[in-house]
Amino acid sequence: MALPQHDTLVSYPDGAIASTGTVVHVELLVDGRSAVILDRTALHPVDTAWPDQPADRGELRLADRALPVVDAVMGGVHDGALLLGRDLPVRTGTEGWVFVVAHVIEGEPPGEGEVVEVVVDAELRAALCAGHTACHLASLALDGALADAWTKDAPRDALGHPAFDQLAIVTSRIHEHGSIDTYRIGKSLRRKGFAPAALDALAAVEERANVALATWVAAGGAVRIERDDEVITARRTWVCALPEGEVRIPCGGTHVDDLAVFASLKVALERCEVEGGLELVMTTTATMR
Repeated sequence: MALPQHDTLVSYPDGAIASTGTVVHVELLVDGRSAVILDRTALHPVDTAWPDQPADRGELRLADRALPVVDAVMGGVHDGALLLGRDLPVRTGTEGWVFVVAHVIEGEPPGEGEVVEVVVDAELRAALCAGHTACHLASLALDGALADAWTKDAPRDALGHPAFDQLAIVTSRIHEHGSIDTYRIGKSLRRKGFAPAALDALAAVEERANVALATWVAAGGAVRIERDDEVITARRTWVCALPEGEVRIPCGGTHVDDLAVFASLKVALERCEVEGGLELVMTTTATMR
């Protein structure tokens, strides 16, 4: 089969949980699996460069059967080769590459040119949307709670606070109705002006963050994703209305459409001693109405 010549069109940024697409390529994998690439899809893949949000699950529905999607990964076409998932060596959008969504299925794959309906697991999608929105809000609340911990001017977040989350983040993992974020406080962050002593009163930092989160949940606020194009490589921005004003954060994931869906958002902070510094682990939990 010929390799894809165009980036996959995606509708999940608009909240879609179903789509119809044409098979443009099938890549045979190990263990009887195949990667099915469509010209368009509503299914969100895991991003190789920053795998914070897991892939959607769902089905590829053909006229005579349904194929469960067991994974969905980013793929890239370059120099006549298709590289998938962890084998993809460049970030999405790198010039000279074609970027696609690969739907990983088991069993006999559909043929090139077949029309396929994509149906996303709506319950899992909703839970991951809640987790991703909660993750963004928690990062903003943590930045605000640590705003007085800086001795130098630092880059600012979407609310104008020193961007601790951006500068210290090591890993972010979104799960159903929450997330776990790990931050490194080492020499580099101290040189930027962060005073680690601020974490000595960790309970107070946690309380300040949770007060902010409670305020935002009580106020409610519309959430949307802005983008200029349907291709998966288009820049996308998370936009959320907070009492302090509208905030904007670059993001390729999926989200709730209003903070009113949350009954509560809370973070728990844990400080860990590691070689060369400290790690701060923030666990965010969303409770739904």
